[in-house]
Amino acid sequence: MAKPKPKHRRPELMAVLRKEDRVKHAYLLIAALLTFFPFWLLFVVSFKSLPQFYHNVWILDYPLHFENYSLAFRVVGKYIINSAIVTAATIVGVLFVSSLAAFAFARYSFPARNFLFMLIISLLMVPSVLTMVPAFVLVKNLGMLNSLWGLILPGIAGLQVFAIYLLRNFMASLPEELFEAARMDGAGIWRSYWHVALPLSRPVLSIVVITSLLNTWNDFIWPLIVISDDDLRTIPIGLAFFRTQYQTDYGPLMAGYIISLLPLLIVFLFISREFVRGLTAGAIKM
Repeated sequence: MAKPKPKHRRPELMAVLRKEDRVKHAYLLIAALLTFFPFWLLFVVSFKSLPQFYHNVWILDYPLHFENYSLAFRVVGKYIINSAIVTAATIVGVLFVSSLAAFAFARYSFPARNFLFMLIISLLMVPSVLTMVPAFVLVKNLGMLNSLWGLILPGIAGLQVFAIYLLRNFMASLPEELFEAARMDGAGIWRSYWHVALPLSRPVLSIVVITSLLNTWNDFIWPLIVISDDDLRTIPIGLAFFRTQYQTDYGPLMAGYIISLLPLLIVFLFISREFVRGLTAGAIKM
C-alpha cells in the first residue's frame, strides 16, 4: 500500500516570509521617518518668520521667507570660509602625515616597529578632554592663540592616530608582488608610496577624509577655547553666536544650519562611492 505523500508546505512558508518582510519594511520605514524628520523640520523652519514659527512649526506656511537665507549667509559667510580653510588644511595634513607613517609601518621593517605602532594606537584610549589643557598650554607657548594655526595643527595631531590605524592595516594587506614589481622597474620608496600604495588606498583615504571633515567642521569646544576674534570663528561658534538682540530668530538660524550643511553634503556626494568601497574593503581579502 502506497504511503500518502506529505503535504507541500511551500505556500505557507512563502506567506510567513512575506509577513516577515512586511514587518522588516515597516520597521525600516519608521526608522527612516524618525531619521529624516529633524531634517524636514530644519528645512520647514528655515522658511518661516518668527510669528509663523510660533503659529505652526510643523508644515510650510506661505509666504515663504527666502530672505532668511540671504540674512543667514551675510552673517555666517565669513565663518564658513574660516571653517573651509581650517578643514581643508587639516585634511591635507592628516592625509600626508598618516599615509607616510602607515606606509612605513606596513611595508618596512625597522627596530621596535610593532612597539611604536602599538604606542601610537594606545593614544586612541586617551580621552580628548584629558589632553585639552596641555594642548592649550602648548598652543599658547607657541603663540598660536587666536589664529587659525591654533586650530589646524592640533587638529592634524589629534586626527592622525585613527588614520594611521586604518591606513596601516589596509596597506599591510596589499600584495607584496606589486611593490616587488615596482622595485624591479627602478621605483624607490617615494615612487612606491606615491604610485602604488596611495592609488590602491583610495577607499580608505576617503574614510579618513570623511571622518576628518566631520570632526573638524563640527568641532565646537576647541575653537571656542582658542579663538576669541569674531572674524576668525568657525561655523559652529558662529552659529552659537547667531542670535538677535532680544530673542532667537529661528528662521535665519535654521537657514544658517542648512547653509553650513551644504559643504558636507557636496563633499560626501563626490566621494560617496569611494567611501562605500572603503567600508567594505575590510571584508574582501586581497
